[in-house]
Amino acid sequence: MPDYVYAIIGIAVIFIATTLGSSFVYFFRKRKISSLLNRIFIGFAAGVMFSASFFSLIKPALEVETNYMPIWLIVGLSVILGAGFLWLIDKLVPHFHINENEEEGLPSRGLSKTSKMFLAVTIHNVPEGLSVGIAFGVALANPGNQALLIGALLLAIGIGIQNIPEGAVVALPIKGETGSSHKAFLFGMGSGAVEPVAAVIGLFLAMQIQAIMPWALAFAAGCMIYVVGEEMIPEMKGEGHDHFGVWAFIFGFVIMMILDCIQL
Repeated sequence: MPDYVYAIIGIAVIFIATTLGSSFVYFFRKRKISSLLNRIFIGFAAGVMFSASFFSLIKPALEVETNYMPIWLIVGLSVILGAGFLWLIDKLVPHFHINENEEEGLPSRGLSKTSKMFLAVTIHNVPEGLSVGIAFGVALANPGNQALLIGALLLAIGIGIQNIPEGAVVALPIKGETGSSHKAFLFGMGSGAVEPVAAVIGLFLAMQIQAIMPWALAFAAGCMIYVVGEEMIPEMKGEGHDHFGVWAFIFGFVIMMILDCIQL
């Protein structure tokens, strides 16, 4: 099978998974996920993203040989730049965090609460798509390197696994806000549509400009780590004293680590 077919499959997987999770609005009678289930979903997704940030992005970036700057400095700067990029978007784009019942970003009276809820998740889906695209771009720019190709595919599968509960976490609160399963499904699916777009951009950048490969990989990792630290870890803990969210985080981390270490 040609290498580019793997990329098409991987990019499609992350979008299909979000769409599948969004379809839960048709099967859940409640318009809101229970606090416990939400913490488990968020914890698992955070574990997958955190694990992917290191094993699929930072580790390969550290293995690149450079002669103009120490690779550890490149990776460190890029992680900070990626986190700073997401922080800036958080401060500029108006969006609503339903769990904290707080609005963030520049004030905007022209957007509905539903639209702001949609934007909150869409913003955080960008680094996931970007990371998958960059991984495939690096693999396609190095034809014959099966390890890079399989690694990119497994990264897409890992992101896809966490996109299923994430799609539900997005769509169900919107169903509660709008009272419509169809609207909630479309919003949930739409929040995942940004991922293949970001993936294609990352893919072409990584393919065309080999010199930025370690920068791009670590930048995507910084974006994902920011999302995990700023958004997911506080949500997975909640206000209770149980450890379900923490254990879900650990299982998500381990599953992604295993996927990334599989040699096919």
